[in-house]
Amino acid sequence: MEYLDRYHFWCENAPLTPEEKQTLLALGDDAIKGAFGAELQFGTAGIRGIMGQGTNCLNDFTVRRTAQGLAAWLAATELPRKCAIGYDSRHNSQRYAHICAAALADRGVHVYVYHELAPTPMLSFAVRQLGCGCGIVVSASHNAGIYNGIKCYGPDGCQMTDEPAAIVYKEISNIAYFVSGKHSFEEHLAQGNVEFIAQELWERYYRTVLAERVTTQPANHLNLLYTPLCGTGNKPVREVLGRIGVNVDVVRVQELPDGDFKTCEYPNPETDAALNESYKIARDTHPDLILGTDPDCDRVAVAVPTEDGFRKLSGNELGCLLLDYILGEMKKNGTLPDHPVAVRSIVSTPLADKVAAQYGVKMKAVLTGFKYIGGEILALEEKGEEHRFVFGFEESCGYLKGTYARDKDAVVASMLTCDLAAKLKREGMSLVQKMDALYEKLGYHEAKVVSLELKGPDAMALSAKFMSDFRAEIPTMLCGVAVTKCTDYASRVTKDLTTGEERPVTLPKSNVVALTLGEKASVIVRPSGTEPKVKLYLTAIDRSKEKALCLLAQLETAMSAYLPK
Repeated sequence: MEYLDRYHFWCENAPLTPEEKQTLLALGDDAIKGAFGAELQFGTAGIRGIMGQGTNCLNDFTVRRTAQGLAAWLAATELPRKCAIGYDSRHNSQRYAHICAAALADRGVHVYVYHELAPTPMLSFAVRQLGCGCGIVVSASHNAGIYNGIKCYGPDGCQMTDEPAAIVYKEISNIAYFVSGKHSFEEHLAQGNVEFIAQELWERYYRTVLAERVTTQPANHLNLLYTPLCGTGNKPVREVLGRIGVNVDVVRVQELPDGDFKTCEYPNPETDAALNESYKIARDTHPDLILGTDPDCDRVAVAVPTEDGFRKLSGNELGCLLLDYILGEMKKNGTLPDHPVAVRSIVSTPLADKVAAQYGVKMKAVLTGFKYIGGEILALEEKGEEHRFVFGFEESCGYLKGTYARDKDAVVASMLTCDLAAKLKREGMSLVQKMDALYEKLGYHEAKVVSLELKGPDAMALSAKFMSDFRAEIPTMLCGVAVTKCTDYASRVTKDLTTGEERPVTLPKSNVVALTLGEKASVIVRPSGTEPKVKLYLTAIDRSKEKALCLLAQLETAMSAYLPK
């Protein structure tokens, strides 16, 4: 069916309000193509898209269809027919959560839903605590306010992996768009098929997070400026930080939920702009630390006031600092387990490997997506060895200590960051000074992510073509430095370009190509799993910061030539 066929079918059959129908009929051709040029793909554990009418948008119909597909998958398994649902502060998030709950309950699934917005990691926690067969978070994470999404979780509290996700997508494809539900959310609630998650689970979560501290010292001398970026972190982050004594001042214009994100158009803590409102306040209040969490509170970023302004730490830098802190304190306290396991994504900095090695800990690298870090925890759990997991992180500001959740958790990361900052303050240091000390000791690992957003209904096809073209023209030299190794995670082969030797890759198949330039640099190329983007992960390494930065700039110029024009 071509996009115009989809459009006309929607106009004629969708049960829309008069206002919605009028808006649909007023669309121009480009807008029609964008809304109906494709169907939303069930990608990295779910669907994500711009809210609006159309097969390529998030709306009541695409949301209900997704929940119905998840219910069909669950019914074909031996898993408990129970589902937990959480949602963030975006427009329609609560509405979509209730639509999902009713759709699942219609198909005999007992549903637990948070009575108010809650962070993504709290949903992961609830799935495990309530013994559910699956879970849903309504969120588009750090995307702009026009987006929303449905993230699906398995029984281990981890985002769905590729195999069950493929089955869910197949089930979704067999479901008609405009099948009305049997009962409303309110009717299912009254009948007991849907119930709100008890407040006691919030308290259980707080106690569990607090148990992950590696110190008993209060942080009551630390002055923090915090922004929840109009999202779900406001309540749980401030609750946990309050319990360890942190003096928390909040950015008032970003304190309360706001689906428009008026003071932060792109609420992504990876970007420096996400903390602009914080910087305005910090110039007058002079906090020890600035901390921000994204709308669904699974990512966290920090910035440190300096003599000439502020220095925002990258996700890689905070990951290395937390890893060093956790391992150091556990070793000092005698709580570091035998054969400890630390995990990072393949696109995260290799500096973490060197930090871990200082403590005799081997770092394991897994595919991008926190579900793969969760998979490593599950593998340990199945052997009764989950206590060996000490820390996992992604360069995109996602961190987890503990096994109570299987997704990144900005609440526990915020707590650990403040504990570390408080410790350093007692020693007359800052996070920036500690980071620079790690660089001086282990070498400067300068990193940058180059992200290109592709537009239009053919965006995903353009992304696939870019990856195909790059594989056909793998460079053997970049910036005067020889490419010594090429790893293609799609074919699952690593080739040594100096000897020609090939070795198998043990990780699952993934559309990623990684180049190693000896000990000097690395380049990783991949499409985004959630958005029409292609990404370049560049790392340059040298004992000299200036030389590392120079090589990084050269790599960016050289690799940008490969990007679609």
